[in-house]
Amino acid sequence: MGFTIYPRRGDISPVWIERFRALPVATISDSMERLHGIGAPLRAMHGGGRMVGSAFTVKTRPGDNLIVHKALDLAAPGDVVVVDAGGALENAIIGELMAAYAEERGLAGLIIYGAIRDSAELRRGTFPVFAMGITHRGPYKNGPGTINMPIAVAGLSVSPGDLVCGDTDGLLAIAPAEVERIHDRAAEKHAAEQKMLEAIRSGADDRSWIDQALNDAAS
Repeated sequence: MGFTIYPRRGDISPVWIERFRALPVATISDSMERLHGIGAPLRAMHGGGRMVGSAFTVKTRPGDNLIVHKALDLAAPGDVVVVDAGGALENAIIGELMAAYAEERGLAGLIIYGAIRDSAELRRGTFPVFAMGITHRGPYKNGPGTINMPIAVAGLSVSPGDLVCGDTDGLLAIAPAEVERIHDRAAEKHAAEQKMLEAIRSGADDRSWIDQALNDAAS
């Protein structure tokens, strides 16, 4: 079967990765006009924790993980391996062993547009794994597959080298050219939300905006 491995494309600066790690995905999403990302289809399968890294993309035949094994060998520390496995749930693409190997290599996480297994073991850990679902049935290892090409996972376009962010609310991919702009907007919004939270906890929250919005909507 055919296999194609394209050269690696770009890296997100560790500075930006650390800055985005401080921001919730929901806040980043609001700063992207709420038009991007994945909601319910892909969920966190690990015990919790935020994921940020450079996208290392893989496209494989549904139910087959041979090219995914190769991707885990080629991806660099800090990468998020993003796998388009067609969203199929009949066979698991990764499980505890592959996740452990990815973690040992210093990868930032795994996104599987397909199924995983060993879910209890993954749930006990904090290494980020996102997937569509769970099955006990294992994968095939026949191919074909491609590494480092643009893919789509549950409606989210991901290109090699994109900044990928994930938490329990979902996932986002940000093109390198947009990283600074999106970060500045999200950081400003996050700071404003923290002030609002402090006001709520101190009983000083101004709720007058609700009546004003109702009046505006009715007029």
